[in-house]
Amino acid sequence: MAHKKFVMGLFPSDDKAADAISLLKKEGGTVVRVHSPIPSEKISRALKLKKSKIGWFTLAGGIFGFFSGFALAAFTATRWHLIVSGKPVVALVPFFIVGFEFTILFAVFGNVIGMLSQIKLPAWRETVPYDPRCSGDRYGVVVTCDPSQTEKFIKLFQHHGGEGMTYDTE
Repeated sequence: MAHKKFVMGLFPSDDKAADAISLLKKEGGTVVRVHSPIPSEKISRALKLKKSKIGWFTLAGGIFGFFSGFALAAFTATRWHLIVSGKPVVALVPFFIVGFEFTILFAVFGNVIGMLSQIKLPAWRETVPYDPRCSGDRYGVVVTCDPSQTEKFIKLFQHHGGEGMTYDTE
């Protein structure tokens, strides 16, 4: 297996980090991770992240929950044959309430299943370097490369107003 190095660039703003990410993609660099103190729309656009599919799991769970809750209430009402004052056995309004409660319950189940299937935990890959300043006021961009390219990426980070550091893989 070829020896790889990590190069991390620390930037004072998300604008500079996003510009560096865009240029890295053009230069053929592989961005492994971006550390950010706050969510940044500019960095997300530069990374060209795909939209999450977790919402579809939540929607499917909610739809399934509504119909299963409504069906459960209707099924139990028809089995007991409790006719009160000539009212219909399957009354819509009370059964919609049960369907609504099941919607919430199964939407949560769908969300949890979606998160577990989509975020791919646990991550069994090598650990990526981290700098504690990324929790405060810096944006960190981590790139993996061959040892011969480390200087190129450090200069690229410095050219965009960042600070470049190298880390070895183990």
